[in-house]
Amino acid sequence: MDLEISGSSASEIADSLRALLERGTLRPGDALPPVRVLAESLGVNRNTAVAAYRQLTQAGVVVTRGRGGTHVADRSPVAQEGFAADSVLRDVGTGNPDPELIPDLSRALTSMAGRPVLYGEPVIDPDLERWAKEWMKEDLAPGAALRLTITSGAADAVERLLTGVLTRDDAVALEDPCFLTSIHTVRIGGYRPVPVPVDDEGMTVEGLRAALEQGVRAVVCTPRAQNPTGASLSERRAADLRALLREHPYVLVIEDDHFSLLSQQPFHSLIGAEHRRWALIRSVSKFLGPDMCLAVTASDAETAERLAMRLTPGTTWVSHLLQRLTHTLMSDSAVTAAVQRAGVHYAARNAAFAQRLTGHGIPTVAGDGLNLWVHLPVPARAVTERLMRRGWLARSGDDFVLSGPRPSHRLRLTVHDLDDADSAQLASDIAGAVEALHGRSAPAEVA
Repeated sequence: MDLEISGSSASEIADSLRALLERGTLRPGDALPPVRVLAESLGVNRNTAVAAYRQLTQAGVVVTRGRGGTHVADRSPVAQEGFAADSVLRDVGTGNPDPELIPDLSRALTSMAGRPVLYGEPVIDPDLERWAKEWMKEDLAPGAALRLTITSGAADAVERLLTGVLTRDDAVALEDPCFLTSIHTVRIGGYRPVPVPVDDEGMTVEGLRAALEQGVRAVVCTPRAQNPTGASLSERRAADLRALLREHPYVLVIEDDHFSLLSQQPFHSLIGAEHRRWALIRSVSKFLGPDMCLAVTASDAETAERLAMRLTPGTTWVSHLLQRLTHTLMSDSAVTAAVQRAGVHYAARNAAFAQRLTGHGIPTVAGDGLNLWVHLPVPARAVTERLMRRGWLARSGDDFVLSGPRPSHRLRLTVHDLDDADSAQLASDIAGAVEALHGRSAPAEVA
């Protein structure tokens, strides 16, 4: 592309590039000239061109990709979880929990009482803090110093944790395929995502090693029920990842154990006892409902201090009413028993649907979590288009991929709330779409 870039100072060059972007001459994803080429074409010192790009990077206008060069930042919206707006189709890609399995809040709400909380008081409700410490400490490394922070959900915690240690264009290791909210958080923060492949045992060792060699300053990992794959860290994989991270104790490791009390898998952490910067986050949204915007974060003392600075008392603490409600619910044995039954239900319904698909010639294994990650022998987007004609709105794996093959050959399905008749119909319709596109006899391609 022949760009009419002008200027003799860093500010003038940056302004020239901004003008090209505003006029539409440059578009998101377009590559900018290498620093050497730009400096030579303008007759300026190389450091001047570097400074111009640095200004644009800090403003979030461009992103650098190491040897991949400098590109105009992609500001297109990231796909979001939840029901699709304005659709009459049966949505089987929501990622939502079953509303029938969310505990009734009415009894707990009527029992809540207490004096008002005023400015300057502790930001964590004492009863919730005692309960949360017991919840968290059993899964932390022995002897780990425990500091708790309450945030408005897991995504809020991740965003504030990253903001506390990173600046624009810092590299962050993300699972690939990746949870949509993590992609969105990293993009709007102006950080550089470094994909780490996920297999059946979770984040891969070689993938994390490669990310660390690229200088990532933070790692975001889902230790179990990884979204979208359903993978959980095995004991062996977690040990190998901890061994790798021993050489990088100041890289911030964030574990988002979003499925926690619903999970059917044991918890294995990649945070070792000697790691210096770490955070374990557990939200209540999957078992108490998405509107219960509360997450507990356990972390090292320094990370807790940084996070607390991002939660200024008097402006952004989490409502004590919400904290008391959470404690009241989780202290009720009937509620905790219902949460356990819900976890068993999700696992059973996903396993049953996986078995249906396998019976139709689409081998599927249910992981942990709310969703199924289905491997198809044809591009998933083409299957979703055919499913729409049959009344279904499904989600292809393309939305979740950071660097994997495109088009994706994966579907992420939320099917735990389908009755047997609808479940059978959807499995049949998926098989019919695959057969129409590819035929039963064709070999499956690598996802």
